[in-house]
Amino acid sequence: MTDAKLDLTLVIDIGKSNAKLLLLDATGAVVESHSRANASVTSPLGYAALDVHGLQAWMQSTLHASAHAPRCGHVITSTHGAAFVALGEEGLAWEPLDYEFEAVALTGAADTAFRAASDDFRQTLSPDLPAGLNAARQLHWIQNAQPEAWRRTRTLVPYPQYWAWLLSGVACSEVSSLGCHTHLWSPVTQSFSSLALSKGWAALFAPLRSAWEVLGTLGPGRGAAWGLPAACVVHVGVHDSNACLARYFDGESFADQSPEALTIVSSGTWTVLMAPGASADALVAAQDMLGNVDVTGRMTPTARFMGGREFAAIANGADPQAANLETLHQLVASRTFALPSFAHQGGPFADRVGTLERYGQRLDDEHAARLSATERATLAATYCAQVTAWLVHYLWAGSPAARSKVIVEGPLAHNPIYMQVLQIVLPDSVCCASTDTLEGTARGAWHLSNWGREQSRLALAPVKCEAVDGLRLYHDAWLAKVNAPVTTSVNA
Repeated sequence: MTDAKLDLTLVIDIGKSNAKLLLLDATGAVVESHSRANASVTSPLGYAALDVHGLQAWMQSTLHASAHAPRCGHVITSTHGAAFVALGEEGLAWEPLDYEFEAVALTGAADTAFRAASDDFRQTLSPDLPAGLNAARQLHWIQNAQPEAWRRTRTLVPYPQYWAWLLSGVACSEVSSLGCHTHLWSPVTQSFSSLALSKGWAALFAPLRSAWEVLGTLGPGRGAAWGLPAACVVHVGVHDSNACLARYFDGESFADQSPEALTIVSSGTWTVLMAPGASADALVAAQDMLGNVDVTGRMTPTARFMGGREFAAIANGADPQAANLETLHQLVASRTFALPSFAHQGGPFADRVGTLERYGQRLDDEHAARLSATERATLAATYCAQVTAWLVHYLWAGSPAARSKVIVEGPLAHNPIYMQVLQIVLPDSVCCASTDTLEGTARGAWHLSNWGREQSRLALAPVKCEAVDGLRLYHDAWLAKVNAPVTTSVNA
């Protein structure tokens, strides 16, 4: 395999529902892409685990068959959060847990003891979350329920850095994954939490490196196994929504560069809202608000909900592109609401059961099934926009910022009804959709592989709104129904 012309970057983008391989040229244009569904598997020890072996086999076979892989000079990985990997003497010490594995959730006295040992929310800015979404619970479960597996543990790495280790042979950790609602990291002190120290976990984590740093090259053996050049350099990698955020600054935070109050909305399985420059004082743990940590180590107020799952549940098989403005008018006129929540792994309303309502009457399953595909798709887009708007208000409550800009990345950015509803119910904000053909997580990872060098300009499109009579009153009614009073917005 020749190393003569290494002008492409491989981005490995592993989301909770889908995994992608993307080869980009020096301008950031995609020259080749591949994707596959991503789901958990049952580990040899009987628990739900991440499909690392299936993903690796797919990546290697795909790259071996690629005409462009021999031109790959850089590789960087972006993955979903709440995922950590344990390395033993030879490879995996145990299969990495899927954060939706319910048995990780403690109950009764065990849960009380774990909470008592955990740091105060104001130290970690990590709320208590279901199942294994707090990665500390995953480590606690393995340590206690699978002691033999735990004894094999020599090194812990976040999920993006597992792939970097496979490719480079160098184990490291990185703050954007460590600080992602884990209970393991304190954004206040920029160090491991008291819980991580007292349990002995902190000492097991590989050394910290920055997301954009180069760990080394693949070398001949790994290059041959992966179908990549031996001279291809491997970057540390990043948590996916923080990759998306990294597009908007380079060494200095956006908040340091602009008077605008910026909210980045990264959509996918999760819809994650990041508000650099907002105050941590507005964060409410019970509403799944947290302090993420950006790639430079700074705290970023964050709120989220499982928007992709909720959209799919409400749409119930309808094509998202079936949503249209005429149907939106009809839904508003008939007071047809989707009321949270349709996914229970997180979000501000995770403890509620989602319902549909029309003319003040709850729709049972039979009547809900009579909604047309256009109604379901439009209602799903409207609902996701309403939850997004609710979270924007809370993140910036009481902010003195003069103006707010909301930038949407990912699938929701390409949904005109979502964007229109969001702009109308956030009249004091300028809402923009990323028109980049590449999703923000992958674009952000590519950005990090070029950190410090001149980047391509952001492709943003402000929303062109058409009037929807009664939509703001409709939204006020929705707010009242979910017992979510309108907070002080960022005034124009």
